[in-house]
Amino acid sequence: MKSVYHASVAYAFRRTLGNQFLRPTTLRCISSIFRNFFFSQSRHAFFPSRVPVSRVDHPLDRKLPFDPKWVNVYMDFTPYWIRVLAFLLWNYGSRSLCVVREFISSTGRLYTFAATVYRKNLSTTDRPFYVANPKFFTIHLTDPHLMCIPSLHVMVAIHTYTKFAAAIRSLNDAENRAAQIEEMRQGAFAICQSILFVKQHSVNCIGASVYAMTRFDPELFPPDEAEAFCSRFLDTSPLVVPITKVPKEIIAEVRAYITDSYRHFREEGKTAESWDEPILNFLRQLPQK
Repeated sequence: MKSVYHASVAYAFRRTLGNQFLRPTTLRCISSIFRNFFFSQSRHAFFPSRVPVSRVDHPLDRKLPFDPKWVNVYMDFTPYWIRVLAFLLWNYGSRSLCVVREFISSTGRLYTFAATVYRKNLSTTDRPFYVANPKFFTIHLTDPHLMCIPSLHVMVAIHTYTKFAAAIRSLNDAENRAAQIEEMRQGAFAICQSILFVKQHSVNCIGASVYAMTRFDPELFPPDEAEAFCSRFLDTSPLVVPITKVPKEIIAEVRAYITDSYRHFREEGKTAESWDEPILNFLRQLPQK
């Protein structure tokens, strides 16, 4: 299998749920995703609590066009990381069981990690109500849009490409899989960019989410990797989906803002009592819904 994108999501589910070594971890991960995102968000939407909801829009958002064609990339967010499991299991068999289990386990922990912010302060943006494409109808139906910061799209995408590279290295096959590692890195960029073009997130969400990832797994995503990620945001590389044309000066402005935002969170985090304190401080100074 040459491309991770050729891996089957169905195969991943069949192998992880059908294997006694992987099944308990897989079920815990699925539980964490539903509990910390879907169930929790729906509860807040239908039974509003005293948890504040901050509006996180930024003027720069209006300089980026709404482009419905990016919805396919946006919706590929879950298959993107599940295909990694199928790729590893298909190509490395029983040798990959430990790294696959850790990959699944850490993904479940990631949702729990992000939820520490959601439990204290929710966040939203002004997204357009667009249902001409059925996929947008699905988004509006299943996502009450109350968990923008930190963005799980950004966090899971970063986690996937960094964890995939680490898994390949642990299997002593990095030299042969350089193309696949780069493929996953570019896929992460595409997913993270898609959230802006389908207006599910604000530029304010990016820096905070990048910072969150440096605190979730500082070994795999250290500050220098975070800086590189911010500096390549809205990259026009041919490997990134070339759908939306954005003027270079706007790209530079967005990129600079995201980088400065990440640096602000990182500096404040150095003296904070908890990793989420800088994000909560930021959310509490924004307008409330």
